[in-house]
Amino acid sequence: MPKWLLPLGRALYAVGLASLGLMHFFFMNFPWVVVPEFPAWIPLRLLWIFVLGAALTAAGAAILFNRRGRKVAAWTGLGLLALVVIVHLPYQLTGAYVAVLGAWTNAIKELALAGGAWICALSLGRGRGDIPGWLERSLPLGRYFFAALLILFGVEHFLYPGFVASLVPAWIGNQIFWTYFAGVALIAGGAGMLVRRVASLASLLVGAMLLLWVLMLHIPRAIADPYTHVGNEWASVFEALAFSGMAFMLAALQERETPLP
Repeated sequence: MPKWLLPLGRALYAVGLASLGLMHFFFMNFPWVVVPEFPAWIPLRLLWIFVLGAALTAAGAAILFNRRGRKVAAWTGLGLLALVVIVHLPYQLTGAYVAVLGAWTNAIKELALAGGAWICALSLGRGRGDIPGWLERSLPLGRYFFAALLILFGVEHFLYPGFVASLVPAWIGNQIFWTYFAGVALIAGGAGMLVRRVASLASLLVGAMLLLWVLMLHIPRAIADPYTHVGNEWASVFEALAFSGMAFMLAALQERETPLP
């Protein structure tokens, strides 16, 4: 793999994370992927919007410019994981669609973003003693969080083909074919990340695919509909950008380290 792939992947993740943070200030609200519903019993909602937005923006900048990037990334992953447990899980488990996989999309995305922060931490070195041992041992879970997202989202292409096909630009044509093709590619990519012999190639291909989707699918949709659901289409741009960066980092890390962590 080229030497620039690892810093490129880290930069894409950092820009995606920081951009999600900046969305808090633009919309003065939580993007749904970060906080789907703020608990009513907690006061000063607007203050928490700004605090969380500032934290994500600062974390992205610290990772991008490597200002204690490894330490910041490790703790950012833990913070995002805490949001999944504290905010997303109660919201999903008390909702009407708890058994519907599609309803868990944002929770799965935030879990993967937490994994991405831990992948960033791994990309900046191992075992330096700058984070607690238990957190150091948790970092390799980032790969599995990301692989789970890819596999589950691939499954969704087969569960909801009509909806997914509606997202495929009309000029591409054969929307149902590309829906199933992308579903297979996501499942194969997620599974391939966990198989030592093909992990590097699988990660590279996933990263390239997701980056193409950013350009061909997500940015045009965000330009066409920038405000609905707290800028959900722009959030999708930044999420996909971060996910592509995660895949590129894994491709470079796997080739460099050989064994799966």
